[in-house]
Amino acid sequence: MLCQECGVRPATLHFTKIVNGEKTEFHICENCAREKGELIPGTSGGFSIHSLLSGLLDLEGSSKGKSSPEAKPQEVRCEECGMTYRQFSKLGRFGCSSCYKFFDKGLDPLFKRVHGNTSHVGKIPKRIGAQIQFKRQIDELKEQLQQVIAQEEFERAAELRDQIRKLEKEIAQE
Repeated sequence: MLCQECGVRPATLHFTKIVNGEKTEFHICENCAREKGELIPGTSGGFSIHSLLSGLLDLEGSSKGKSSPEAKPQEVRCEECGMTYRQFSKLGRFGCSSCYKFFDKGLDPLFKRVHGNTSHVGKIPKRIGAQIQFKRQIDELKEQLQQVIAQEEFERAAELRDQIRKLEKEIAQE
């Protein structure tokens, strides 16, 4: 596909803009994009995942209700590598594996906002999907069993126990 602007070079950038509910698609070359002033991913003025994380981290700080620009929150610092939370928000990556432990309180709200959850579930491969689903089901039933036992609902506990045994037998047969 040729560039919609110059009609000479191949279109390497494909933009979709939605303004006031109206969708417009552009297929342009890199040179024409620079002339138009579009942000090109991967360039110095472009968008990156690090800028996305930095923006989210800045929102995190501003949502905590800073009283004034002069008021500085106490900087959390990793004891292993010395990285601060502010440095992490600028770089978009940690300095070492211990940073996860030191910045833990600020990460859960960030992950929940970005991914919708704080734990990764992922996709289940079709080959072993049935086994994994059985194991997840068994784990859920065991949690329910513990709750029911704590509430002293022993008839319900016996039903859950039987369901768990049935699922465990199905796994053993496969």
